[in-house]
Amino acid sequence: MGNMKKLALFALTVFISSTITAQTYNFLRLDTSPRAAALAGSYVATGDDPNVIFYNPAGINLLQGTPVSFSFLKYLMDINAASLSASTEISGVGRFGTAIDYINYGTFTRADENGTDLGTFNAGEMAILVGYGNQIEENFYYGANVKFIFSNIAGISSSGIAADLGLFYTIPDQRLNFGFSILNAGRQIKSYYSTLEDLPLDVRLGFSKELARLPFRFFWSFNRMNDTQNSILAHFKQITFGGEFKVGQSLRLRFGYDNTKRNDFQVGSTAGLAGIAVGFGLQIKNYNIDYSFSSMGSIGALHRFGISTNFENLVK
Repeated sequence: MGNMKKLALFALTVFISSTITAQTYNFLRLDTSPRAAALAGSYVATGDDPNVIFYNPAGINLLQGTPVSFSFLKYLMDINAASLSASTEISGVGRFGTAIDYINYGTFTRADENGTDLGTFNAGEMAILVGYGNQIEENFYYGANVKFIFSNIAGISSSGIAADLGLFYTIPDQRLNFGFSILNAGRQIKSYYSTLEDLPLDVRLGFSKELARLPFRFFWSFNRMNDTQNSILAHFKQITFGGEFKVGQSLRLRFGYDNTKRNDFQVGSTAGLAGIAVGFGLQIKNYNIDYSFSSMGSIGALHRFGISTNFENLVK
């Protein structure tokens, strides 16, 4: 299959998927790792980080060894989130990945309709992912996740099941990757009350390109292409992009821009720095330490921290 035919398959799959309409479990929309967040979530065409399982399960096929990654998110007020991801290859079978995504919303005051203090309650949500990927042919890969979702708010629980599907195509001699994914395609199994709610379905298409004579990789992603819009062109306004500079052997500087968040977090006539993200990565021996800052304009900012390594380095 030639390059043009493969790209045509990407385009055809996008148009078919864009007819799908999709809310609950919106924590699934949060960027999980500091590297991904610093690139504004433009991660659908990434193949060198186990956290790609959250964005495109086909991306795990390009991983080497047994990488593992842990990330922590300091959200607004006392909301905190964390994620853990890992991947490994089984010879003759394919590559597998697994991940956990958890968020704790903190402690709230419980009250009745008259405002009487009835104590406190907690709220939290979690998703457990199991993924598999393999090769279609040279440089062309597929992947799929099964996702189990759990939520508990003030003792009322719900659960859901979803699938993530992905395609990944790379042109090594041009240092160019293409990625396509359908995220959170599923349904609630148990609702909070009597009504089943939709999951935050997200259809994504993007690419990443490393420059030949500059230590820089550019990332671009069209997101939520399944959302109902007034025109076809409006689908392409929900974009993110970012870049990563290599400074020497151990330092990475990153930036990103999210057009949707820029609009969503606008207060009055100004958005401030909303939608802007920056971050860095530092390699210390066999460990990668990452940090990102994501602005929500006048609402506040999010801070993410992460550490990753390859399990094979730990057992040597």
